[in-house]
Amino acid sequence: MTGFGLVRPWAPFLFILALLSILPSAAYSQQIAVAPSALGFGNVLVGSSGTQPLSITNTGGASVSVSNVGVNGTGYAVSGLSYPLTLSPGQSVGLNVIFSPPAVGSDSGSVSVTVLTQTWKHNGKRSSSTATTTMVSLSGSGIAATGQIAPAPAILSYGSLSLGTSQTLTETLTNTGTASVTISQVGSSSAAFTASGLSLPTILGAGQSLTFNVVFAPTVSGSISGNLAILSNASNPQLNIPLSGNGNTAGQLTLSPLALNFGSVSTGSPASLPGMLSASGSSVTISSATSTSAEFVLSGISFPTILAAGQSVPFTVTFLPQASGTATANLSFGSNAANSPATESLSGNGVAPIQHGVDLSWGASSSSNVAGYNVYRAGVSGGPYISVASANAGTSFVDGSVQSGQTYYYVVTAVDTSGTESGYSNQVQAVIPSP
Repeated sequence: MTGFGLVRPWAPFLFILALLSILPSAAYSQQIAVAPSALGFGNVLVGSSGTQPLSITNTGGASVSVSNVGVNGTGYAVSGLSYPLTLSPGQSVGLNVIFSPPAVGSDSGSVSVTVLTQTWKHNGKRSSSTATTTMVSLSGSGIAATGQIAPAPAILSYGSLSLGTSQTLTETLTNTGTASVTISQVGSSSAAFTASGLSLPTILGAGQSLTFNVVFAPTVSGSISGNLAILSNASNPQLNIPLSGNGNTAGQLTLSPLALNFGSVSTGSPASLPGMLSASGSSVTISSATSTSAEFVLSGISFPTILAAGQSVPFTVTFLPQASGTATANLSFGSNAANSPATESLSGNGVAPIQHGVDLSWGASSSSNVAGYNVYRAGVSGGPYISVASANAGTSFVDGSVQSGQTYYYVVTAVDTSGTESGYSNQVQAVIPSP
């Protein structure tokens, strides 16, 4: 009985040990994630390279060792890692994958990430260590460098021009490609459009530009179109730039009068006469005016002035003779009219200015103590008067300060030796001729 009693208390313990002996060992594994799972580099120029990032993350519950990162495929390489490399749980590390295509064509490859995966028992002892490899696929293509010509503007439009005139627009060609381009020829399909300012052949490096002129000179009426062809060894070997414009029959510019005669004008004194310019047929652009003599000056019009058909614009010509004698000149108006230039003849005669004066005389005062006389003048009859001579000793006076074409009124007073002045004499009128 005593032995039986000693055995029973150990029975549950032995039962637990028996259970433990049949249970598998508790264990856990390490894991990694490599992202992204594939890298595409697209097109990369031969001689250059493309780079994309890759990350390795420990997603398990224990540290993991990255034993190797390998790369397969032509032109691929990795950088940014050093070994040995251990990642704690949740830790990430980045690296770069580089694609440098050695030739034109598609290239595929892969990156292999190898880690040591360890399995642990429930008692913390390592059960096993296994190398696990994760693959990332790679793809890319090597392409050759090429040139590409881009125009600015893409279309040249000139609007309407009169026949016999021209307009110039600028065009810029830019090499937007990656290789040099040789422009060998530039030509127009229409004789109305001409390229200038080019020296061919010319070479444009990548990113370089060339600017030149394209001139439109219509010789016939109506709509005119064409193409400017740019020939080169670029990927677009013939670039066509559309051209358009319209030719109009040139308008007529009428000048009225055809001659201006200013007659006799005092030197130093200006005289002005009006004139008129009129357009007919079609619009006319008046661009300039030139006088062959500085004594004839144009005013009242600015340049350029555009006259629609049937429209007119006035102007003024001023003659300012600098010396006596006959003066002649031509006034020419430049325009896009068919009869340009329109010319007006100018003439005038410079004369020395006539000096007018008023000769005044009066009877002597009967007073014995008269010291002199004061002379007064007014612009209207009855005054008010202003003094033009004081204490004049005689009984006459010449007023030389008068102006042509004016009328003046004069009175005289007597002044005695004490300074006492008499009243006004009777008023006299003087009319000054013109000129």
